[in-house]
Amino acid sequence: MIQTGWWSILPPIIAIVLALITKEVYSSLFIGLFSGVLIYAFAGGGGIVKAASTAFDMMFSKISGNAYMIIFLALLWAVVVLVSKSGGSEAYGRWAGKKLRSRRSAGLATALLGVLIFIDDGFNCLTVGTVMRPITDRLHISREKLAYIIDATAAPICIIAPVSSWAVAVASEVSQTDGFHVFLSTIPYNLYALLTIIMVVFVCAAGKDFGPMKRAEERALAAEPEDAAAEESDAPKGRVIDLVLPILVLIVCAILGMAYVGGFFSGVSFSEAIGENPAAGLTLGAFAGLLTAFVLYIPRKLMKPKDFISNIVSGIGSIIPPMLILVLSWSLGGVCRELIGTGEFISGFVSGAKTALSFLPFIIFIVAAVMSFSMGTSWGTFGMLIPIVTMICAADGAGQLLIPALGATLAGSVYGDHCSPISDTTILASTGADCKHISHVETQLPYATLVAAVCAVGYLITGFTLTPWISLAVCAVLLIAALLVLNKIKAKEKDAAASN
Repeated sequence: MIQTGWWSILPPIIAIVLALITKEVYSSLFIGLFSGVLIYAFAGGGGIVKAASTAFDMMFSKISGNAYMIIFLALLWAVVVLVSKSGGSEAYGRWAGKKLRSRRSAGLATALLGVLIFIDDGFNCLTVGTVMRPITDRLHISREKLAYIIDATAAPICIIAPVSSWAVAVASEVSQTDGFHVFLSTIPYNLYALLTIIMVVFVCAAGKDFGPMKRAEERALAAEPEDAAAEESDAPKGRVIDLVLPILVLIVCAILGMAYVGGFFSGVSFSEAIGENPAAGLTLGAFAGLLTAFVLYIPRKLMKPKDFISNIVSGIGSIIPPMLILVLSWSLGGVCRELIGTGEFISGFVSGAKTALSFLPFIIFIVAAVMSFSMGTSWGTFGMLIPIVTMICAADGAGQLLIPALGATLAGSVYGDHCSPISDTTILASTGADCKHISHVETQLPYATLVAAVCAVGYLITGFTLTPWISLAVCAVLLIAALLVLNKIKAKEKDAAASN
């Protein structure tokens, strides 16, 4: 790794700004990636040829290092296409339409499903999107709103779930013997995750949207209803079980698969086992879902064996565009973390900041948010910051601030991961909702940033009170008040425009 100072933050800034301006994420990510390897090559005495070689070496490294994730996504999307072609999605949509008759109930049901699938954020995004998209489409909930609900109940839930791959990752970074106990202690201090859940429930229940999301919802409400007749004629024999059973088997076998791969059946604790190699376990679950679909569809002649295979190929083909975004974002993050020292440069502000210790949670939250947003990774962010935060609290005799500071680290990391255009979770939420990626980023960013701003106030309070409960109560009141005020302002602007 070469320390490049201020230059190290340029590649992620280039990628993010270009993506937001041009609305085109592929070239933006590649330009950001190539600017990073150029900085690395020139700092090391190389040239353009070395930069190009480094870029493709990094892409190869990330593809091979994430091979299980790629296989899982391919198999999962094959299951998604098979379920749709079998008529299961349409049948489920008709059935759920009788149960979920309002946009409010559909939004809350989507959020609830997101909360229940807390094992892994990527698995959460794609599964919830697959199950709920037919229902939200029928009720004219925008794809942007669906993507937000999915994203807001993915990483924020996983980071406070004791049984998840995230819990194990955090516990492994803590130097104390009982890292898992430390993780549990941070949950009340993870204001961003807790307030995001409050935000999702309030937005779904009250329908109080604002900003780009409000415009997306208005477009969805004004859209013509989809013609479901064609879908029904393609697969008239489809039943609800044709969607529910493959997805249910996939979920159960994914959990068992993560436990198996991690050594749970050989004596390893369940919480440690599921965090050992979650992508490999998820792949086993996706394969089990694929086999279930075969057994369920072929004997009943919902599709011919030839069509079954062609649908698998079609599903794998449809995941290629978002997969390309993932590979580019992985590569850009790898360049920032492993080659030009972006994380070390930003985290240096934490260890070098000369300020009152009471402001430590607030400062750490801001730094973690900037790092995670810039690099598109929460795991990479808290992986670098947790050791630094631990050392700061130990060296300065601020042991009572350790848990609040670690909570702030995790909260800031999740905020950046939640709304960064180059985060894999953001990309997978767009994919699960079948929403344009940049549209999801634009509509979600004001929501996530509002919660983050309220959290910043909360961490100022936490640093002085050393208790999460006062901060959480104050932040919840501030958040609801802000939502009501914003919605009222938008309503007045709409009335004024109508009167003119």
